[in-house]
Amino acid sequence: MEFFDSHAHLTSPDVLPHIDALLERATHAQVHHILNICTHPDQLQQASLLRTRYPHIRNAGAIHPHDTATAGESAFSAFAQAAQDRKLVAVGETGLDYHYEHSPRELQKQFLIRHLHLATAANLPVIFHCRDAFSDLFSIADVEYPPSCKAILHCFTGTLEEAQQVLSRGWFLSLSGIVTFKKSNWLRDVAKMVPLEQLLIETDTPYLAPQSHRGKPNEPAFVVETATCIAREKGISLEELAEATCRNGKQLFCGGTV
Repeated sequence: MEFFDSHAHLTSPDVLPHIDALLERATHAQVHHILNICTHPDQLQQASLLRTRYPHIRNAGAIHPHDTATAGESAFSAFAQAAQDRKLVAVGETGLDYHYEHSPRELQKQFLIRHLHLATAANLPVIFHCRDAFSDLFSIADVEYPPSCKAILHCFTGTLEEAQQVLSRGWFLSLSGIVTFKKSNWLRDVAKMVPLEQLLIETDTPYLAPQSHRGKPNEPAFVVETATCIAREKGISLEELAEATCRNGKQLFCGGTV
């Protein structure tokens, strides 16, 4: 049995100093594949070094919607170059966040469109971040992103109806430790409904640690708790859940192979 953590910020300043011990714990927990998410250009070089040291780690990158007002043109150019140079296996996380709205909505939309065009040109899947903005996200993607291209809705916390709209577009839906929280009954209903062939699991390290670790920094090893919760809700074995989500992660980010 092996697990694929499809979203972790390993090059975050809060994580990188402890990376060796963290990855050792992940391996011990059978988390043998991790997608590292870069949200700042200065993380790209660190990500490349991490990939060299740990071949089971792959990298994605984009400007987070929170940062579109401060990132600047040079940041987008750096991510675009990394994508074109095949140093990234996905473009993201990009998207819209109207919950905090750290950046103006119109600017978030502009950068979302640019990231969608970059993903299309580089033939890479796109990873969406979306909070309180699904209507605009769907409207923009339906126009700017070919339906044949792959997409992942990371750390999904929307409604059942929004989940169905994600799935109807053929996108993947990724669930984090939030699904284990005591009050997340609505999200467990989503977990029951998502077909295994469109499901991913993630930690969003160092954020959103699952219930038994709440209040502590999250890490890839904890994805097993999320997987266990989802398997229980779906009425399947942990092995079946792990196999399906790992297979999906490999197809999206590893060319179908390890």
